Amino acid sequence: MRLANKIAIITGAGSGIGKSTALRFAAEGATVIINDLQTDSGLQTVAEIIEQQGQALFVQGDVTDGADMKQLADTVIARYGRIDILFNNAGISGIGLLHEIEPEQWDRVMSVNVRGVYMPSKYVLPHMMQQRCGSIINMSSCIAEIGLARRAPYAAAKGAVLALTKSMQVDYASYGIRINALLPGTIFTPFVENYLNTSYDDPQAAIASLKKRQLSGDLGQPEDIAYGALFLASDESKFMMGAPFYIDGGATFGKDA
Repeated sequence: MRLANKIAIITGAGSGIGKSTALRFAAEGATVIINDLQTDSGLQTVAEIIEQQGQALFVQGDVTDGADMKQLADTVIARYGRIDILFNNAGISGIGLLHEIEPEQWDRVMSVNVRGVYMPSKYVLPHMMQQRCGSIINMSSCIAEIGLARRAPYAAAKGAVLALTKSMQVDYASYGIRINALLPGTIFTPFVENYLNTSYDDPQAAIASLKKRQLSGDLGQPEDIAYGALFLASDESKFMMGAPFYIDGGATFGKDA
């Protein structure tokens, strides 16, 4: 029970990494507030947590919308009186060569992935400051550190999240708040599976190609990232501050001969 009696908010928790993390946090004793744009998937995550004797609450909202995120924080404080953990997980991908990407696509990727960290944090941080404790986990990516074909908007957004994490930590360290970033490699989420199935004539060949990018020779699973988020959320990582936490199968710093 590494998160016993903790109150945790996870954005984008209706599927993939967010859902796996919500299930893991609940199993470790946290009360988990599920935030997602899609009501059906968010409620499904809550139902699975409750089925496993955990505690969860769904609050629908758009991470780019200030009113939604203020309501999210206000709802949690009104019901539980505190917020111990914020996992800014919600995000979208952006694929294409820079000159091919339309401005609307660029703006959408930057808004969800960067503004979607800023907005929840803006309304949660004052409560953590008052408590003088808390852990914020921002979802970056190993793409923040490496070049990858046809990922310019996504790389720019995730690089911004990493830089934002470091700067936030400097500002809020004196309040006892820790802020760290997760940098996953390619994780086989429902989103990735759907992208491969709809974008490639031979999805299996595409998966094989993705596996070669990582020294592990395989794709990560959402549970791999959930355990990393658990570590950052728990007191076990109390000496980690403003740090990038790589869970990438060796994609960032390794290259097969």
